[in-house]
Amino acid sequence: MKVKSNRIKLLKIFLTVAVVAALFAISAVTVFAAGDVSSAIESTWTAAQTQIKNVVNNVVFPAVDMILAILFFVKLATAYMDYRKHGQFEFTAPAILFGCLVFSLTAPLYIWTVLG
Repeated sequence: MKVKSNRIKLLKIFLTVAVVAALFAISAVTVFAAGDVSSAIESTWTAAQTQIKNVVNNVVFPAVDMILAILFFVKLATAYMDYRKHGQFEFTAPAILFGCLVFSLTAPLYIWTVLG
């Protein structure tokens, strides 16, 4: 009886490995680059560079600034409420959020010179 149990266990392990290998083989797709990929990426970047910069400067940074400002004022209010309750003002979280807000507000001035 023990030999039959070992065979069934070995058969289950073999079938599991075979199914996993078959799924891996089916889902693995071979990709071959046709030509010079880096020049295609560089030409795409130069073509879309002004559009990307406009979107980032006019949409992404203001959205991040708004979120950080809301978080900063909410955290400042909760820190003040904790100060009134416990008598100790915890300034670490508001200071970090204020630093991130200043960094995010000034980032459009220098980020594009850093990135190139």
